[in-house]
Amino acid sequence: MKHIILLLTFFISSLFPANLLVTGTVVSDNQKMIGARYMGYVKEIHFNIGDKVEREDVLFTMESAEFDIMQNQADLALEQAEIMVDLYRTRLDSIRTQKKSLKRRGLKGGTDWKDLEKITENVQAGLTATRAMVKSATEKVKQMASIMNYLEIKAPNGGIIVQKQIRVGDLIVPGMLAMVLVDLDHLEVEAQVSEVDLLKVEKGKAVKIDIPSMKFKSAAIVKSVVPSANPMTHTFTIRIAFDKGETKIFPGMYVKISIPYKE
Repeated sequence: MKHIILLLTFFISSLFPANLLVTGTVVSDNQKMIGARYMGYVKEIHFNIGDKVEREDVLFTMESAEFDIMQNQADLALEQAEIMVDLYRTRLDSIRTQKKSLKRRGLKGGTDWKDLEKITENVQAGLTATRAMVKSATEKVKQMASIMNYLEIKAPNGGIIVQKQIRVGDLIVPGMLAMVLVDLDHLEVEAQVSEVDLLKVEKGKAVKIDIPSMKFKSAAIVKSVVPSANPMTHTFTIRIAFDKGETKIFPGMYVKISIPYKE
């Protein structure tokens, strides 16, 4: 009789798999650490913690006296080069007029004509050089405009500001964390699974999740199992992908996870 009961128990358990219950947290799969590429002081901050931003929104602006000086120098160099080009062109026009006068008087080929030819060569060489200066100065102006663009720190994608480490007047250096931007359109669930339960979880496995605060229940898929145990707790991290639809779900929310398995 006991043998029959054991067989029935085994048969029923094979038909109805058990469930591993774990808890997890909603996390964003697209979290950006916002900093600056150049050193400068914070001039304006346009968003604060909790604010929603769109891609290309200006998060904050910086000011830098050093870059202002460099930009003014670049603009001045371009202006001076363009003036020199105009002077050489005017000189060439004057020489052409003198040549036409000599030609009308039949003095082409004389000493004055040869002197004008030499002057023309020198002026033409100067014009070529100043045109190169204009080109170089124009590139410098464009480069400075690009750098000045970097003094406006823009959002790389839409999301919510969850951390702000700066205030107006603060000095920012490259590599310094200014803001943290979290994308709410790419959410996942992160959970810890005990080492002894690791065989019950595998990539691609269908699971069920429940977010009690939002009364949200949905089927989900195990996206990854991180093959690195925590030496203190002997647990492995798993990431679960799900579709939140139109439900307002935010990173940090508590999640119940049910993972079916066969004993």
